[in-house]
Amino acid sequence: MEQVLIAKIRALSPQQVAEVVDFVEFLAAKSAKRAALDRLLAIAPALEAAGVEPMSEDEIAAEVKAARAERRARLAASGPAAKDAGADRA
Repeated sequence: MEQVLIAKIRALSPQQVAEVVDFVEFLAAKSAKRAALDRLLAIAPALEAAGVEPMSEDEIAAEVKAARAERRARLAASGPAAKDAGADRA
């Protein structure tokens, strides 16, 4: 199957190859997000047993906003090429 896929990719135009790369990156990011959610959900019972109060939606939104700002700052500090590569993930 892998060889068939490689042969099909080789037959594509450069623009189509770029679209394939974008799609593969999308799938990888989707998988990473799902894995992060699964890890978070796995510790939820332990947090509840420890008496940790759940976060409000506002607290969660603030954490997400702070993490995104930190990521943008890191990308900006590492230069334009890195910034372009991560712009759609922020």
